[in-house]
Amino acid sequence: MNSFETLQKMTKGVFLNEENMIKHTSFGIGGPAKAYIVPKDENDLAQILKFANKNSISTYFVGSGSNLLVSDKGIDGIVITLGRAINNYEINGSQVYAESGVMLGKLVKECVKNNLSGLESLIGVPGTLGGALIMNAGAFGGEISNFLKNVTIMTMQGNKKKYKSGEIKFSYRDSTFSSKEIVISAEFELIQSDAKTVAEKKSLASGNRKASQPLKFRSAGSVFKNPAEGAAGYFIDKAGLKGTKMGDAEISNHHANFFVNHGGAKASDVVKLIRLARKTVKNKFGVLLELEVKTLGFKSGTFDV
Repeated sequence: MNSFETLQKMTKGVFLNEENMIKHTSFGIGGPAKAYIVPKDENDLAQILKFANKNSISTYFVGSGSNLLVSDKGIDGIVITLGRAINNYEINGSQVYAESGVMLGKLVKECVKNNLSGLESLIGVPGTLGGALIMNAGAFGGEISNFLKNVTIMTMQGNKKKYKSGEIKFSYRDSTFSSKEIVISAEFELIQSDAKTVAEKKSLASGNRKASQPLKFRSAGSVFKNPAEGAAGYFIDKAGLKGTKMGDAEISNHHANFFVNHGGAKASDVVKLIRLARKTVKNKFGVLLELEVKTLGFKSGTFDV
């Protein structure tokens, strides 16, 4: 029995062999992962991580796959997600505790119902809480790290550790969480407000999202971070690239920083569009766009120009 067969036998949650990542990314793109695992609980997760670490099995952590581009060749290792398993939450006054597998949209709605202000600008942002913390998700002036008190993570040795918010450095769409740690839960201190104010902020954010983003097609959200010089979508648009297609992938006519899948797009198609956008914007404006979308399974240098 090889190590993967042993791991499958010991896993109490969901263990899918050679699982196509098309099913697990909002882009609908990607080859197979050697194994796709949803642990049953924290104990199951700890055993999986310890075994993978001991047997040198490459391990990747993902949320719901909403901000993810996976190579057509897939992932030579295991992909672990806590969505649909470790996803409880509690709200006590202005204190919010949530496990990382909870969907961010659901958590935001529950906070709004309790007249809590601080996260409402994130309404409609897809993905899990864990994924949102790793990338410091933000929208319309707010970031998820703004009201964070502490975060609990688990190491590859199966040990839990708590970080205070000040021990993690958050920046624009980035954080200093290690790729060898998985976020388990987080606590927030929000602002007790009134129903009218919270509803207005939520409605404004929701309306802006619907007006500005191509929500009809599959995508991975914003492809590039906004550079200091301005919005990434503005530069891609001014470079004349809106509507450019490679295979079934297209730079959206609705928002140039969204690349959409019209049904049969391959990761290689998206890679071509990314390289084209980076090269064109760099040549025309002297601005080098940095990826916001997370990538898995690609060789080093794939996106360089």
